[in-house]
Amino acid sequence: MRSSPGFEGAEVYPPAPGEQSTWVVVFRFSGIDGLTGWLNSELRGKLLDEVRPLLEEPAALEILAGETPSRDTVTVVVSHSVRPGRERDYLRWQDKTRKAQERFPGFLGYEGFEPVAGIQDRWVVMFRFDTREHLDGWLASDTRRKLLDEGRHYFLDYDVRTIRSAFSGWFGFGGETGQGPPPNWKQAMSVLLALYPTVMILNLTLSPALKAAHLPGYLALFIGNVVSVALLTWLLMPLVNRIFASWLLPGRAVSASTSVAGALVMVLCFALSVAAFGIVTG
Repeated sequence: MRSSPGFEGAEVYPPAPGEQSTWVVVFRFSGIDGLTGWLNSELRGKLLDEVRPLLEEPAALEILAGETPSRDTVTVVVSHSVRPGRERDYLRWQDKTRKAQERFPGFLGYEGFEPVAGIQDRWVVMFRFDTREHLDGWLASDTRRKLLDEGRHYFLDYDVRTIRSAFSGWFGFGGETGQGPPPNWKQAMSVLLALYPTVMILNLTLSPALKAAHLPGYLALFIGNVVSVALLTWLLMPLVNRIFASWLLPGRAVSASTSVAGALVMVLCFALSVAAFGIVTG
């Protein structure tokens, strides 16, 4: 896709136990012409032929025409196969659903997309919440359940995909609780707690060794990044997860006071870490 005109970016989201069983790929183009060019390209056709034996079922494709959200949010993409002749009823039902979502905490926005002629025949809805907890509140609500029961008169089936945060691979709670990762602000604080000492230790140990080996700067930086990511993924982030499990684990009911207390402990750890390396490098 990178070689196609209009390509802007792509992300891959692997399955999450208890949340979704499918792989989700999100890719963006600057306009419909570039997107159509890629979708109809001979190269994409060959790649689809290559991957088809690896798939349990045909891949679903949803086209969303709009702006990329600027905030770090939890996004859900839902596609519906609408019953023939019930399109107007479906739109009224979607409007009713949107108004119900607006009354739930953390709701940020909603967008509806009609089928794209010649590309897909499904109706697509995308909605966003500020945190995974608020999204789960909507998904598990009686209000949504009743709306789904009503909506089955208008659509034949539906498919739900959640686009998760960028840090979620470092937080291994999904398999234990069947829920998503911690809130993004807790993830960011946890990553920073592990990242800062990792970078400082490598600067004090590995960097001088690489410099003594007379390696080019770009190569030395790559090696340093490989080591730091490996340490974070297999050593430090699992350790942070265990130490702060009661604060991070999304399956537990964490009170506001516990969240604040955990954040203060994190800030204290930041200060101690900075002070320790200040003394070492002093």
